Amino acid sequence: MLIRSARPEDLEAVSALEAECFPAQEAATKESFEERIRYYGDCFLLLFIDGQLISFVDGMVTKHRDLEDEMYDHADMHDPHGDWQMIFGVNTKPEFQKKGYAAILIRKMIEKAREEGRKGLVLTCKDALVHYYAKFGFQSEGRSEKSSHGGVEWNQMRLSF
Repeated sequence: MLIRSARPEDLEAVSALEAECFPAQEAATKESFEERIRYYGDCFLLLFIDGQLISFVDGMVTKHRDLEDEMYDHADMHDPHGDWQMIFGVNTKPEFQKKGYAAILIRKMIEKAREEGRKGLVLTCKDALVHYYAKFGFQSEGRSEKSSHGGVEWNQMRLSF
């Protein structure tokens, strides 16, 4: 198992995995990932097994307290000196799900944010995953007022240090 930050040459694999994990209306585009990797590749944690991308977690750092839809498509909003690590996506190849790979990356992202002196992490998720993220210490703040990405109702969750 290898865990590392994203590089431009990971674009195809990251885009393909996103398409496997999310419906088209919710999935980030290849162009969006290209910008994200360019602006904040160090905020992408990728997990490989035998050279194959199995799972990744990504999101920008910002001074904004809440996750907002415009962040998904405006990678230039990334502020390396920001207070909050956003998590935009937690992706694992379907055949590798429920084996703990996403959990490894979430814990690494939490550790990274703590080491960098952030106030914490913020993510949004559907109802079915609220209990999953709670296991890592995220607290539900209820329905997001700033994100309806993909036409979906999202719950905002926060882990504060």
